[in-house]
Amino acid sequence: MQVILFHLMSYADLDFEATKEHETVWVNLPNKYFDPVKGHQLYNRYLDELEYGEVLGFDGVAVNEHHQTAYGLMPSPIVMASALARRTKKVKIAILGSALPLREHPITVAEEHAMIDVITGGRLISGFVRGIGAEYHTFGINPTISHDRFHEAHDLIVQAWTRPGPFSFTGRHYNLEYVNLWPRPFQNPHPPIWVPSQGSKETIDWAALPDHRYTYLQTFSPAAVVEKYLQSYRDTAQGYGYEAADSQLGWAVPIYVSDTDDQARKEAKVHFELFRNRLLKMPLEMLLPPGYTSRDSMKNLMKAKATLSQDLTIDKAIEMGMFVCGNANTVRQMLEHHWSKMHFDNLLTMMHFGSLPQDLTKRSMEMFAKDVLPHLQRLTRTSAPVAAT
Repeated sequence: MQVILFHLMSYADLDFEATKEHETVWVNLPNKYFDPVKGHQLYNRYLDELEYGEVLGFDGVAVNEHHQTAYGLMPSPIVMASALARRTKKVKIAILGSALPLREHPITVAEEHAMIDVITGGRLISGFVRGIGAEYHTFGINPTISHDRFHEAHDLIVQAWTRPGPFSFTGRHYNLEYVNLWPRPFQNPHPPIWVPSQGSKETIDWAALPDHRYTYLQTFSPAAVVEKYLQSYRDTAQGYGYEAADSQLGWAVPIYVSDTDDQARKEAKVHFELFRNRLLKMPLEMLLPPGYTSRDSMKNLMKAKATLSQDLTIDKAIEMGMFVCGNANTVRQMLEHHWSKMHFDNLLTMMHFGSLPQDLTKRSMEMFAKDVLPHLQRLTRTSAPVAAT
């Protein structure tokens, strides 16, 4: 298994008491609550944590993109990936991902990703996403064209990476007489493409296409939901006439390790519950604006969100497999148990969440790296994982 250290870079210093009158920290939370001095400290702390991931032996580090929110301070994952490109030497750098429909032009994405791939000597993983519904409010972009815009942007980027230039490109949203990318990517034919999702049927169908076979990542979800959607990817691939490899599947989940199970829960409780019940929440009309997704996917997402609409305790989250928390042995057994049922080859570990302080984050990372990470990295189909207790 490939284990990636994933960071959301939340604004952990938000005054949650002062902002409790606001329904959500997305889109319209007044930016007077952002302190640039604290932001400076957090950005550098978070980059330090990602760089430390290489020292600890993680296979990769990952950043993502969100806008106008305290949930994550990375409106440009390119900036973060660029900072990591020269400060790391071995780990893969995953951008999970660039929100293609929100960007002004796909050629800029193609150029920036190619630059990072060349600088790192081929360590880039390119993730492509549509961006969540709230971000269509941020940019004032019509969500009904997001799928079409996403697919066309993807096609243009991949062609720019792989076709000899100059050539012309004609589409509904982008028209260019000259596509002639400088620089071209280091990896041939291009960096691996990963597709994070909450389980959209359209996303799974598209990622599994025979000429794509992109790695599908199920993000922060109950373990039963993860298993369902990873199996859906496998079934979709089977319908296309091929068997999906384990390397095409991944799971992103928050993890916390401490000396004992009780201590881990006590230390993580306030920070995890703040992450889940405050930072992640937004009104349904903001999350799923009209036209953002198909009716079938909307129904499935509505069902999933209905079960999670109320506040969630850390104990319930652990029971549901939304949060992996405990001593190193417990965490290892939980992850091996989930792997034995799902057989995903990519695990994205969210070792920081909510307001988790630096000392607890670092200690959890170190304990995970020492007593969990090596076991996970050795997992293959022939492995015999320890049974969950």
